Amino acid sequence: MPINFEEALRSQQFAPVVPFDPRTDKLLLLDFTENNKTVTEDILKDTTKFSVYINDLLANASARYGIGGYNEHRTVYSRSKVFDAPVPGEEPRRLHLGTDIWGKPYTAVMSPLDGIVHSFAFNNQFGDYGATIILSHQVNGYTFYTLYGHLSLNSLKNLYEGQNIRKGQVFAEFGIPYENGHWPPHLHFQVILDMKNRKGDYPGVCKYSEKEDWLKNSPDPDVLLQLNRYVR
Repeated sequence: MPINFEEALRSQQFAPVVPFDPRTDKLLLLDFTENNKTVTEDILKDTTKFSVYINDLLANASARYGIGGYNEHRTVYSRSKVFDAPVPGEEPRRLHLGTDIWGKPYTAVMSPLDGIVHSFAFNNQFGDYGATIILSHQVNGYTFYTLYGHLSLNSLKNLYEGQNIRKGQVFAEFGIPYENGHWPPHLHFQVILDMKNRKGDYPGVCKYSEKEDWLKNSPDPDVLLQLNRYVR
């Protein structure tokens, strides 16, 4: 029996999570840390301007998707109180635990492996996930989870816990701002080893001071995505 996540996946081949042809499609690495001075406060406060900003970056680079964000200390989370500390002055959440794939609304989302629907929810706060689906996977006796955030509300229709989702099956799509937590259209994809009894939601952002424990439970999603090698 495998003793860890990487060992369990060693012999697996994964289906794409989004449509992507490395022969023709381009990926653009996006940086949302303090190093990116082009993301102004004016852009962050206005979802429409933020969406235009993303679309312009992709168009200028002739890229199908923007990608990045795992283990990234992001200043963009200042746009939402969801990530603030409950007590003023305490450390906010800013360290990203998943990979974001930025693209066109209604982009198809597929499962990289066979799985079942663990849970789903509409996390409808400004800056939250919006429509969210979590799948459970068993590989070589090892159970883990994949979270898909910022989906369309249509993705939740006719869904039920325990529903089988086949490898490569289209089961969701990128949402538009009113249904995806008020973000430019994108997918938040996160791997979770232990759901810790949560359903329909799991933090995608943590305090920087606690990153070691959170990253241990959410390893690099590119193990499944296998997209970083195509970033130009």
